[in-house]
Amino acid sequence: MQGPGCHPNPLPAPDCECPFLCVLLLMEIKQPPRPHACLRRRKRRLPAGRGGRTCRRRNAAGPARGGAGSGGSAMGRPVLLAAAAVLLLPLLLPPPGAGAAVTRLRVSANFECRATADSTLSRPRCRRPARAGLPLKPPALELSTARLCPPSQPCQPCLRVRLALPAAELNGVRGLQLNFLELGSNRAGWLQVWRRHREQGGSPWQVQFDCFPAKNGRQFLVSLRTIPDRGLAISRRHLVAAEQPGPVFTHTWVPEVRAVEVWVPEGPALKVRLCHQLALECEELPRPFHQQVLVPGGDHVSLPYEFLVPCLCIEASYPHHDSLRSKHCPFHNQPAAYGPELWSSVHFHDYSASSKDQMAMVLSASCPLHPQATLCWREVAAESAPCHDIPNSTASEEDQAYTLDNVDVHPQLCFRFSYGNSSHVECPHRTETAWNVSVSARGMQLRLHLTSSIPAAFSAALCQRRGGQCEPEAPLYTVTQTEGSAPGDLAMLLPVQVLGSCVLVWRSDVRFARKQLLCPDVSRRHFGLLGLVLALGLVVTVLLLNCHGTWRPATGAPGGRPVLLLYSPDSEEHLGLVCALAERLRAGLGCDVRLDLWEAGSVGQAGTLPWLYAQRGCVGRQRGTVLLLWSRGSTRLFRRWRVGAADGVPGDAHDIFGAAMTCLHGELGAAGRGGGWVLAYFSRLCSPRDVPRPLRPLPTYRLPRQLPRLLGALRGSPPPPRRCWGRVQGLLHRLLEVGAGEGSPPPRPPGAAAGT
Repeated sequence: MQGPGCHPNPLPAPDCECPFLCVLLLMEIKQPPRPHACLRRRKRRLPAGRGGRTCRRRNAAGPARGGAGSGGSAMGRPVLLAAAAVLLLPLLLPPPGAGAAVTRLRVSANFECRATADSTLSRPRCRRPARAGLPLKPPALELSTARLCPPSQPCQPCLRVRLALPAAELNGVRGLQLNFLELGSNRAGWLQVWRRHREQGGSPWQVQFDCFPAKNGRQFLVSLRTIPDRGLAISRRHLVAAEQPGPVFTHTWVPEVRAVEVWVPEGPALKVRLCHQLALECEELPRPFHQQVLVPGGDHVSLPYEFLVPCLCIEASYPHHDSLRSKHCPFHNQPAAYGPELWSSVHFHDYSASSKDQMAMVLSASCPLHPQATLCWREVAAESAPCHDIPNSTASEEDQAYTLDNVDVHPQLCFRFSYGNSSHVECPHRTETAWNVSVSARGMQLRLHLTSSIPAAFSAALCQRRGGQCEPEAPLYTVTQTEGSAPGDLAMLLPVQVLGSCVLVWRSDVRFARKQLLCPDVSRRHFGLLGLVLALGLVVTVLLLNCHGTWRPATGAPGGRPVLLLYSPDSEEHLGLVCALAERLRAGLGCDVRLDLWEAGSVGQAGTLPWLYAQRGCVGRQRGTVLLLWSRGSTRLFRRWRVGAADGVPGDAHDIFGAAMTCLHGELGAAGRGGGWVLAYFSRLCSPRDVPRPLRPLPTYRLPRQLPRLLGALRGSPPPPRRCWGRVQGLLHRLLEVGAGEGSPPPRPPGAAAGT
């Protein structure tokens, strides 16, 4: 059995209707009733206009309920309760226009629907109500005043529409249209509600629209018609009454004592407080700054605050419950006032991870800020150091979480947060880095020592300081620690072109990386050594140019025939000699030297084996030479390569030496001799017996003794006269010794990676 007005209904109940009213009419109360919805909202401290005034007239329910509980017998209690409920029903129902604030436009209907509107209204959501309310007797059209409070916007009055259409009038009707007209200004709008699915028979339509924005004191005309038009037309007028003004107060900001003084004019006392305005409510300040003070009329109070932030507001109300409230947020559009303290109120939580190449920070603040975050980098690790902006590096933001991918996480690569005219730089909180680099001068080369705990690719370039800047110069050198390899050390050797050269090093496998500037110390021990090396190189070059008239190449310009230089990366000493020889061939004799250490960028882009085969083809087409520099480590690697080739084991895709042996083996087998290949070895690292028997048919040169003959083979011309070579042999011998011998560590075991 159901009492009148208690049957299920698709319309939502007014916000403060008591859902247990029907139970009071039908059964005896044996337990205290659950707290009323209005009391629950009061505990949540809803601000004015958001349900605060909807329960004013319900205090009378207490005495009536007490009377019902104290008088009469148990048999008569249901009758008394029913009578009391009937008497209290007008008091329990909310007054016109009361109810919870509407945060966005919505349509509620007892059928599956969709809604469309003109440009004056944002498209409302259309759905079935979560709970039922009192239905209207069709046909009906009711208007009432409500409040529209969009997030982060001030509240305003609006027009709520409830309607009911009889089932007999719905034959063939697919929807309905509401037309709104504001009399006096002729502001108009329309809303259409469509039924998604056709139903045979069916029940009367019950629809509620929340709500059409309005202004105080304006009169509205609302008309209803069906789609298609079946002749049913209903029109109603409604006056949006002017709201009572809230409490009046004035305020003064006193920055010297970090407080706001609130003055109450003559008249009733007011309760005042400071609060932080969030999306829907004004939240109290943290202790000990939270105060709600009763200020008599004509008096004032000083309210301290912790931080001056944009959402700091002053709220005043009368002492009685559910009174009107007034709120003023004077600093919302005053960035000059709150700028210095804004970032002190924000807590930054760093979740950046080098393993993910991602910078991530989460902000927690008393105000719902949404600043913009971009990358910047500091030259030194000091908070006072300037942070240089990185273009096109804006981080994405979701719920105060800022993330940016493809970043080399580093303590000096930071986020710059900007809000209004103020900004703040926050760097990753972890000081450790995923990789480190050091530099040392070794004769004619700069040696970079890299240590990385993650798979990564690194690039380096020489640069010269000019006006406080150091711009990288070609070529770029690249070294890679591949995926799956154990963390370890990497090394690069760069030629020194000018005394005092610096080098820039950065990660090249990510989009955003800080370039680290390294300048080797050549002021003491290395200065004289580097000067001697450069002087020797200059003397050798001049002497060779003086002999140019008696030693001319057979064909073309001096650098017209390329030289592809291949080697085995078996020791630092061998690498130093390789780089010294390559540098002298290129700078002193003008040879077009192709060395993987100098073309590491191309090697990284194309791949090791494609780069080698492309260079071999280019050298062959231009009648150049492949120079294979041999050592004892080369012999061990050659034996390992022969075992793998015999067993059919595929070679390493990054092993240039193994690929060179495969290429040479193919050419020796096809032509019986390796055309365009020559072999050379340094006497201090190798002997003729270390050259494998299959490679002995190649032209072989011992360095530095047979360097003139090697130069003639590379240039395609006879060796220079002995008178010229006699003047440069000693100097060139010393040059190679100095270039490779200074600071050389003990040879590393064969197979250790270096260079690429």
